[in-house]
Amino acid sequence: VQLQASGGGLMQTGGSLRLSCTASGRTFSAMGWFRQAPGKEREFVAARRRSDNNMFYANSVKGRFTISRDRDSAKNTLYLQMNSLQPEDTAVYYCAASTVPGIILSRIWNGDSYDYWGQGTLVTVSS
Repeated sequence: VQLQASGGGLMQTGGSLRLSCTASGRTFSAMGWFRQAPGKEREFVAARRRSDNNMFYANSVKGRFTISRDRDSAKNTLYLQMNSLQPEDTAVYYCAASTVPGIILSRIWNGDSYDYWGQGTLVTVSS
């Protein structure tokens, strides 16, 4: 199983970036994004649950970030469209995938529920 994340970079405040994460090897009950800013703990950003195609967002990104999947389901690719970027969005963003069957809401926020992680991609937002 591999998760390949890409799309990070440097952006000015108010700009947009799109991150991609392609999974290979199997399907997952959920895929999502976490981030870790310098000196801070890792935090949940957004996730998609496969069973019902529900999307979940952290309050800090709701309304600005959108998670989606590739229309070609065979590609098993997850996107994170990030709009209205703010300096506080600066972090390393990690793609993650869970094999927890029927993953419930209380666990989808928790990084411990995810079995596989991508290598991380750096997003820097300048003020």
